[in-house]
Amino acid sequence: MTRPIRACVFDAYGTLFDVHAAVRGLAGRIGPRAAEMSQLWRTKQLEYTWVRSLAGRHADFRQVTKDALDYSIQFFSINDKTLSSDLMALYEKLDAYPEALGVLRHLRALGIKLAILSNGTPDWLEVAVRTAGIGELLDAVWSVEDVGIFKPDPKVYRVATRGFGMAAADMGFVSSNAWDAAGAATNGFRALWVNRSGAPAEYASMVPVRQVANLATLAKEFGLE
Repeated sequence: MTRPIRACVFDAYGTLFDVHAAVRGLAGRIGPRAAEMSQLWRTKQLEYTWVRSLAGRHADFRQVTKDALDYSIQFFSINDKTLSSDLMALYEKLDAYPEALGVLRHLRALGIKLAILSNGTPDWLEVAVRTAGIGELLDAVWSVEDVGIFKPDPKVYRVATRGFGMAAADMGFVSSNAWDAAGAATNGFRALWVNRSGAPAEYASMVPVRQVANLATLAKEFGLE
């Protein structure tokens, strides 16, 4: 039987925090294509992290998110001069998914060390963690700014192994991004992809990654109960 994990590392945006909450909050100002705009914003946000990493032109997650938002507003021809700044303000305080707090409490009660490893900037992560009320449950909150490159560069995942001083094989890694879960798995973590939308499997030819529909079953998936 596979031994239980000793620590669990979470991606933040899209995994613990709902990246579409900001647009939902201002959907009336955006119009009937608000959901489409939110999805484009997210897609471009991630795309820009990869392009900057490959090009060696790092900018922090706040800048990348703003660039992606401004592109999306232009793409949908939205004429609202304060929309960008208002959405960015909401993005700092995204809603956590409903099950997140309970799952973190349960894992903590089982003696598991908990951390976030995120593309987010340290200040954004501090606000998001405080807003969600999960700070006391976390042993660490790590940002890619520690290494100056975005996921899935291997240097990012090594932040967690160094931080906890344990092998990746002793840690779970949880992400709603298939590419992030695959990146963690290729670096030795016991990764889970939170596939809330039921999307087709990705990166199977690179590395197998187990899927869950939400965070609720993590303890069972990692052999803790």
